[in-house]
Amino acid sequence: MSVDAHSAGQIAPERQAWASWDSNTSHSKDSAEIHNRVEHDAEDALLREEMSTLDDEYMSGPKVQQDGPRYVDGETIDWYKEEASSRAEVQHFQTYRGLRRLVLPLLAASKFWFVIVITGVGVGVVGAFLDILVAWLGDLRVGRCTYGFFYSQSQCCKGYDAGEICLEWKAWSQWFDVPSLGLQSLLQSFIYVFLAVAFASVAAYFVKMHAPYAFHTGIPEIKAILGGYVLDSFLGPWTLLIKAVGLALAVASGLSLGKEGPLVHIACCMAFVASRFFKAFRENEAEKRRILAAAATAGVSVAFGSPLGGVIFGIEELDTYHEDVAWRAFVTSVIAAVTLQYMDPFGTSKLVLFGVTASSEPWKAFELIPWLFLGVMGGLLGALLIRMNVAMAVYRRNGPLYEWPLLEVIGVTAVTAAVSYLVVFLRVPTAELVANLFLECDASKGDYHGLCNLDAISETVFLLLLTAALKIVFTIVTFGMMIPAGIFLPTIAIGACLGRAVGLIVQGIHRAHPGAWLFSACPPDPTVRCISPGFYSVIGATAMLGGVTRMTVSLVVIMFELTGALSHVLPIMIAVMSSKWVADAFGKEGIYASWIAMRDYPWLSGAEYKDSGETAERCMTSIENLVTIDSDDCNLHDLVILARARQFHGYPVVKGKTLIGYVTNQRLYEAIESRRFESPDILQRTRCTFVRKPLFDGVDLSETLEPPSINLRNEVSLELVVLMFQKLNLRYIMFSREGCLTGMVTKKDIVSVMTSQFEQRAALYEDPAEFARGAVWRRKPQNANPHPP
Repeated sequence: MSVDAHSAGQIAPERQAWASWDSNTSHSKDSAEIHNRVEHDAEDALLREEMSTLDDEYMSGPKVQQDGPRYVDGETIDWYKEEASSRAEVQHFQTYRGLRRLVLPLLAASKFWFVIVITGVGVGVVGAFLDILVAWLGDLRVGRCTYGFFYSQSQCCKGYDAGEICLEWKAWSQWFDVPSLGLQSLLQSFIYVFLAVAFASVAAYFVKMHAPYAFHTGIPEIKAILGGYVLDSFLGPWTLLIKAVGLALAVASGLSLGKEGPLVHIACCMAFVASRFFKAFRENEAEKRRILAAAATAGVSVAFGSPLGGVIFGIEELDTYHEDVAWRAFVTSVIAAVTLQYMDPFGTSKLVLFGVTASSEPWKAFELIPWLFLGVMGGLLGALLIRMNVAMAVYRRNGPLYEWPLLEVIGVTAVTAAVSYLVVFLRVPTAELVANLFLECDASKGDYHGLCNLDAISETVFLLLLTAALKIVFTIVTFGMMIPAGIFLPTIAIGACLGRAVGLIVQGIHRAHPGAWLFSACPPDPTVRCISPGFYSVIGATAMLGGVTRMTVSLVVIMFELTGALSHVLPIMIAVMSSKWVADAFGKEGIYASWIAMRDYPWLSGAEYKDSGETAERCMTSIENLVTIDSDDCNLHDLVILARARQFHGYPVVKGKTLIGYVTNQRLYEAIESRRFESPDILQRTRCTFVRKPLFDGVDLSETLEPPSINLRNEVSLELVVLMFQKLNLRYIMFSREGCLTGMVTKKDIVSVMTSQFEQRAALYEDPAEFARGAVWRRKPQNANPHPP
C-alpha cells in the first residue's frame, strides 16, 4: 500500500523498501501521533534494531550521490527540474565560442535523432516479424503447406482469391490422409484447440515468470508514463522480448485480442532501451518522455499502416502537444511505415492486411440513416463492453481467478477455441476476417464464406450477428488476462460484422423493393450494385472502435488512410461523432482511462473540469492532518527516522506555523546519508535547521528545500486548482494565509477529484515493486481498494 506525500499517518518502525511508496496517494491521521512516536519510542525493540542498522550505514562514511535526479517506480517526476535541466544544457552550449558552440548542439541533437531512427526502423522490423509469425502460427492450427512447413496459408496460396480452393494447402486431416469424415472433424478440432491452448499457455507462462509488465495492452501505462509517472520496469529489455514473443503466441492462439495496442508498448520499450546508451536521456526524464511519445506514434503507424494517424493519435490520446514532439513523432512514424513497407510481410505491398479501397461511386443520402444507426450501436455496445470488462477485471482481482492466472488463460483459450471452431467466421484469424469483411463483392473473384451470396442473406446476417455477439463476450473476458492483448482488432472485428450485416440488410431491402422512394438515387435495375456492404463494415468498425476508445480525430484519419477515399470521410466522421456522443452518455471514460483509474495511476486527463462553487478546501489536506517538520525544533535523530520510513514523498517545513518550504524525502535522505556519525547519541544531540543561521553549530539543511512552489489561498476555486495542475504539470500546491501554512493539495488529490464518479477507482492497484517481481500473482489481495475514500 502506498500513502501520500503530505498526509499524516503512523510511520512504520520497520524498514520499508524505497520503491514501495507512491508519491501522491492520500490518507490522514493525527500528526501529533507521529511526533509522539518519534520522541518516545526509543526504548522499543524495533526502534533499537532500526538504530543499529543506522549505525552500520551512517558510521561507514559519506556516500557518493549520483548525478541528476533519481526516481524509482511509483513516483512522479518533477517537471520543473527536468525542464530546467534541459534549458541549462542549452544555455551551457551558448557559453562556448567558435566551432564548439556550433558542433556541441548538433551532437546533442544527433543523439535524439539517432534514437528516433533506430526506434522507427526497429518498430517496422518487429511489426513485420510479428505479422509473419502470427500468420504462420495461426494457420498452423488448421494445416500446413505442401511445399514448405514454414509457409503460412496466404504465402502458400499466393495468387488465389478469397474463397477459392488452394490445392497447395492441406488441412491436417488431408495431410494424415484420414478417410472418415467424423475422424477428420475430430482430428482437425483437436489440433486446433490443442495448439491454441499451447500457444496461449506458453505466452502466459513467460509473462508470469519473467515479465509481469508484459501483460495487457500497455497503452494505459504509456499514457501515465508520458504524464510523469515513473515506471521504468515497464520499459525494460526483458519486458520488450517477452511482450513481442508472447504477443505473437497470444494472437496466434485465436483469442479475442489484437497486436495493435501492444505495438505501442513495444515501440516505447525499444526507444527506452536505445536511449539508455546516452547519459542525457538517462538523467533527464522530460527528454526521455519526448522520445517515448515519438516512439508511441510509430507503434500506431505500424499497427494500422497509418503514419499520419499515428501522429494524430499521439496528440489526441497521449497528450503530446509540444511542437517539437509532434515533428519528431511524424519522422518516427514515417520511418517505421517505410520500413514495414519495405519488409512487405503480407506480400501485397500493403502496410496492413485489412487495408481497403473504398468504392469510387458517391454515397447516397439515404445511407446516412443506416450509418447513423451503426454509430449509435457502436456507442451503446462500446459503453457496454467497457462496463462489463471493468466488472470482469474487478471480479478477477477479488475472486479465485486471481491466484490462478495461468489456469484462467488455459480455460478461456480452450473454450474460445472450441466455440470458434464451430463458427466459420470465428475460426479464421481476426485480421483475415476483417480484411474480407471490408472487401466489396466481385463476380470475378471467389466468395468468402457466402458474404456475396444474395440468396442467403438471412443466414449470413445471422452468422455475422452471432460472430459479433461471441466476439463481445470473448473480448470482455480476454482483455485483462495475464497475456499481451490489445483491444483494437477485436473491437474492429465486432463493428465490421455489425456493419456488414446492416449493409446486407439494406442491400436485401433494395433488391426486394427497387422502386421505393427511399432508393430513388439508385439505378432502377436491382442487379446493378447500389449498396456497398464492405464500406458499411468500415463504418461499423469505426463506430465500435470510437465507442470503446473514445478516439475522434485520430480515428477518422486512420480510417481515411485505410480506405483511401476522401469522398467517404464525411460518413466516417458522422459515425465517430454519433458513437462518441452516445457512449459519453453512459460515462466519459474510455477503455484506457478506465484501466488507468482502476490501477490508480497518477494520470491527469486534459478534460475540462467545472466545479459547483467548491473551493480548494474540498480536496485540500489541512495543516492539522499534515506531517510537518519544524525548523526550530528538530534534531538529526528525528529526521533520520522520518527519512528512513520513506512513507511520504516529502514534508512541508514550517517555523512555528509560518511556511518555510517543502523538502522531499529523497533529498532529506541523501543529505543525511552523506554525513558521518560517531554514535547514535550524536544523532539525538545534533540540531538541524532549514533556515540559514550565522554561527549555527548544527546541520544546515536549507539547500535541501525545493524551489519556491505555488502558494494559494484556501478560497481559490477548485476549477482553477485543477486547471493549474493540468497546464503546469505540478506535483503539489501549498495553501497559506498571511504566511502561515493552512493546507496542501497533491496531484493525486486532483486525480481523485477528476475520477470521483468512477466507482472502481483503485480497484486494481498494485505496488510497482511487488508487481515487477511478480509477487502480485502469488498472493490474494487483502483489500481491492488500498486507498481510503
